[in-house]
Amino acid sequence: MTRRLAEVAKKVGVSEATVSRVLNGKPGVSDATREAVLTALDVLGYERPSQLRGDRARLVGLVLPELQNPIFPAFAEVVGGALAQQGFTSVLCTRTVGGVSEADYVDLLLQQQVSGVVFAGGLYAQADAAHGHYRLLHERRLPAVLVNAAVEHLDFPQVSCDDAVAAEIALAHLRALGHERIGMVLGPKDHIPSRRKLETFEAQGGDPELVEHTMFALEGGHAAAARLVRRQATGVICASDLLALGAVRAARRAGLSVPGDLSVIGFDDSALMNCTDPPLTTVRQPIDAMGRAAVDLLVAQIGKAVVPADELLFEPELVVRASTARVPS
Repeated sequence: MTRRLAEVAKKVGVSEATVSRVLNGKPGVSDATREAVLTALDVLGYERPSQLRGDRARLVGLVLPELQNPIFPAFAEVVGGALAQQGFTSVLCTRTVGGVSEADYVDLLLQQQVSGVVFAGGLYAQADAAHGHYRLLHERRLPAVLVNAAVEHLDFPQVSCDDAVAAEIALAHLRALGHERIGMVLGPKDHIPSRRKLETFEAQGGDPELVEHTMFALEGGHAAAARLVRRQATGVICASDLLALGAVRAARRAGLSVPGDLSVIGFDDSALMNCTDPPLTTVRQPIDAMGRAAVDLLVAQIGKAVVPADELLFEPELVVRASTARVPS
């Protein structure tokens, strides 16, 4: 108990006596300090005293699939900052292969009595994945927001980049440069944002024989783009910047230059894509606006406002750098 008092006091910057008064429900402590002490308890993993468990903690779970893709740390920064402005603390939960799953994190967040959860790049985007933990959130009436396209039956508010527009502007850019054999490197076949990009690609006359599905990793992009290069593709649209960097590597391993022989377009405009060789042409997700909107929707739900389970679509923009050029003659 003494150790707990000391840790919480240090975290909040108050005396152990103040922490003790909060834990014992005694007067003489401001509301702000009382809330800070309870939040520190949650953050440090201590259980609240039974008499203080009525209110949810001012914690919000932020569940991400990974941190290796730079778009996710960038999104975490936006959401964490927006939550802090609203008086909430974000709890970062990152899935690990063979380790802590998304469902495990949901159980943990429910135990910590968080006020809500923001999911980005989660299993909700995979049609063939297990979705039982999302139903559990509904049963517990815990506010949640999903970032980017999800399967249809989950019934949560969504904040998404418009995948159809992303595919359309990337395809139009390559065609304006004279490319006809344009390939596409997408995520797994059950990945909903990839499905939306593919639908637009095919609706706009893209060749389904020049479409490859792979895992979201540089290595996946390399393998998929190598197959497209062997089919004489002159331009490749990728569903992430990491896939695009893999495509650049595949071209070079095949003795081709980018963009001299192969034009490559990414998706996200994650950190340092203007510093790659060549600087990457990509479709930028408006993560600042999307992150703030996700927090606004979540906070509205926490405040008991009625928030419809609609999808807000945010328009991406093409950022033209040096990885695309006119089709080789």
